[in-house]
Amino acid sequence: MKLFDEQDFVDIRFDEPMSAHTSFKIGGPADVLIRITSEEEMEKALRVSRERDVPLFIMGNGSNLLVKDGGIRGVVLKINDGFDHVRIDDDTIYAQAGALLTAVSKAALRESLEGLEFASGIPGTIGGAISMNAGAYGGEMKDVVTLVRAIDKYGRKLQLSGHEMEFDYRNSRVKRDDLIVLDVAIKLKKGDYTKIDGKMKELTVQRTSKQPLEMPSAGSTFKRPEGYFAGKLIEDSGLRGLRHGDAQVSEKHCGFVVNRGKSTCKEVLELIEVVRKTVRDKFEVELEMEIKLAGED
Repeated sequence: MKLFDEQDFVDIRFDEPMSAHTSFKIGGPADVLIRITSEEEMEKALRVSRERDVPLFIMGNGSNLLVKDGGIRGVVLKINDGFDHVRIDDDTIYAQAGALLTAVSKAALRESLEGLEFASGIPGTIGGAISMNAGAYGGEMKDVVTLVRAIDKYGRKLQLSGHEMEFDYRNSRVKRDDLIVLDVAIKLKKGDYTKIDGKMKELTVQRTSKQPLEMPSAGSTFKRPEGYFAGKLIEDSGLRGLRHGDAQVSEKHCGFVVNRGKSTCKEVLELIEVVRKTVRDKFEVELEMEIKLAGED
């Protein structure tokens, strides 16, 4: 699919395996993958895709994404390094959508700014975190975001306040209105460096001791059902370590499905359905996937 001239973009790839771009290490080829390095590249990619009626898929760091084995038709816009500038003005951090949450959290620490400790170990980008209102350990992006600049697929730019973002549990106006985050403003407050550093280290210990970070996955597989914890429901259903091909319910944390090495998307989805059915039959609770699914079989 030669819709784009290679000279128009810093990094454009054709028939690119998505397994190389997701933390799950799973996924067939994208027809075209463009790593965005500027707003001008973004606008150009959107315009060409729109004029030629080509499907468009937006991704960040690929840490919450499961791509099907047939890959993704059309164009994938990858927004991470290259579109990741971060600057700090007093108590506010301004970050482009491709900046990693871990990097932004470290920048906050360097300036002794508190309020972003919860995000210090979340592996995604700012854009992805805004889209799904990422959160952990009692904090969410909605608590600290004051302004979001975004663009829609028609090239129209919007500036939205934190209130106008309509943040909800793992949801936001970005997802509902199919927007693409450009950059954000995050307002924190001055704190004590040692205390902030200590909190981040404490959360890191909790993550590494309880989550299977040493194995490919897409993070928490399921959203938290109201009144329950997905991992505990799965464990109480006797599914810890359940394996289907190279897809497995993590033995370390039942809320994660992991790739033991050569799992396919098909194996992961079949295992997820077994988990959902078992939990539904045993507890009458419906588990909803938190992982974003893309592509075709």
